[in-house]
Amino acid sequence: MNDHEVLNVEDWAEIRRLHRAEGMAIRAIARRLGVSKNTVKKALGSHEPPRYERAGRGSVVDVVEPQIRALLAEFPEMPSTVIMERVGWERGKTVFFERVQQLRPLFKPADPASRTEYQPGELAQCDLWFPSADVPLGCGQTGRPPVLVLVSGYSRMITAMMLPSRQSADLLAGHWALISGWGRVPKALVWDNESAVGQWRGGRPQLTEAMNAFRGTLGIRVIQCRPGDPEAKGLVERANGYLETSFLPGRSFAGPADFNMQLGDWLERANQRQHRRLGCRPADRWGVDRSAMLALPPVAPVTGWRLSTRLPRDHYVRLDSNDYSVHPSAVGRLVQVAADLDEVVVTCDNTKVARHGRCWADHQSITDPIHAAAAAEMRQARRLAPAPKIDTTVEHRQLTDYDRMFGLTGSEEIA
Repeated sequence: MNDHEVLNVEDWAEIRRLHRAEGMAIRAIARRLGVSKNTVKKALGSHEPPRYERAGRGSVVDVVEPQIRALLAEFPEMPSTVIMERVGWERGKTVFFERVQQLRPLFKPADPASRTEYQPGELAQCDLWFPSADVPLGCGQTGRPPVLVLVSGYSRMITAMMLPSRQSADLLAGHWALISGWGRVPKALVWDNESAVGQWRGGRPQLTEAMNAFRGTLGIRVIQCRPGDPEAKGLVERANGYLETSFLPGRSFAGPADFNMQLGDWLERANQRQHRRLGCRPADRWGVDRSAMLALPPVAPVTGWRLSTRLPRDHYVRLDSNDYSVHPSAVGRLVQVAADLDEVVVTCDNTKVARHGRCWADHQSITDPIHAAAAAEMRQARRLAPAPKIDTTVEHRQLTDYDRMFGLTGSEEIA
């Protein structure tokens, strides 16, 4: 091997071994391996293995690179197709576009993204995920109900559950269910402009009355992201993508309850995974994160559906798009309807007059057989009841009354 030949990694390693471990002289190593002394000296002086580097070759784009640079210097945002037209390029697009892509950063000001660091217990980002899989809802219907997703900023702990709807009553009930599952409350919730949460009006965020009442009970902030700023809640956006690509594929569901059960089991394992950004598992940070959160309030916030109505003769109340039967004894009286994610309860004068499981299908009538039987009995009893006795006596006037009305005297009567 002469001085101009490239030393391979194996020879480089052996030269260094013979010199360091065997104590062989440079001349002896050169003679043993059949290389020059200069090659041995070069190998001993290099602490990194030799690398083969191919000599650079020119590109057909080199000819027009000065023109590309001139255009980018004046118009950094000029599209590659326009640059290609301006310089008169008529060859392959790929090699030209790659060169423009390499040169463009030299003429554009850098736009580095800020790296946000979260403190323990500081906040949780929230969003609705709409899974791309149909879930049976009952009554022959299928749908894709929303899934409320919360991600804690410091630990990246994920929790989620499917909701019957995205309306305020169900959204806040889902919030409370997930937060109760954590056993602690993040100091702030980050939301986009979901209509049930609030909107930006006149350049300022404005929460709904229901969300203000909810956060007031918990004693926390609700941060509304500016419109068109998805990066502000990038943690939960990535969690949505993670659920779509890692939880959903290959699964089938018997209904919303089965969906939530499978999701809960999967999240237990997902929160044990190694998080690339953190360099540890979310579960490893959860203890510190959770302990820095606020304690649950002594009184639970009012969530779910609450309404009062006078029960009509058909003894059904409407909630969302469904009708639920009520015991007909409450017909015509004021009843109170309370519903959460699981059931619907109707009371009258603090007495329970209906209890149903929440129906996730749309436009259904849910009838309790007891209510139907009671209504049939009441109708039958009304039909069999004896009709009320009516006095048909008619008063008869005396003929003399008419004489007095017309002013007739006794002589006129004789005449």
